[in-house]
Amino acid sequence: MKIVINKCYGGFGLSDEAMKRYAELKGITLYPEKNVFGYIFYTVPAHKRVARIEGEQFYELSMEERIAYNKQCASESLYDRDIPRDDPTLVQVVKELGKKASGRFASLAVVNVPDGVSWEIDEYDGLEHVAETHRTWR
Repeated sequence: MKIVINKCYGGFGLSDEAMKRYAELKGITLYPEKNVFGYIFYTVPAHKRVARIEGEQFYELSMEERIAYNKQCASESLYDRDIPRDDPTLVQVVKELGKKASGRFASLAVVNVPDGVSWEIDEYDGLEHVAETHRTWR
């Protein structure tokens, strides 16, 4: 099984080019919008998105309303950290684009893990490795 991890301090992230290629391969139409941090890759055109709630208005909502609102907003965009790391399309994009697939603070790589192994991604300051899942008590 192939898994994408980040091999440097900083954190996992895909470049804009990688996000667009991933969406293209998955057949997802994107409506990117630039903000101060980069792009938000919406999957719904602006006129069909949930109205944005900002500042104090958000905190006036009940916890259930906040959760529902956040779920709705999340469903209207493609976020790189929501993509399963063993997604074959993600693996393809990282292999195709090489270094160009990596986001601003990332250096992405594909690692091979034997089939049938239960795995998880561990990280320290964004530097990741794949570990076999085991029981932990604290």
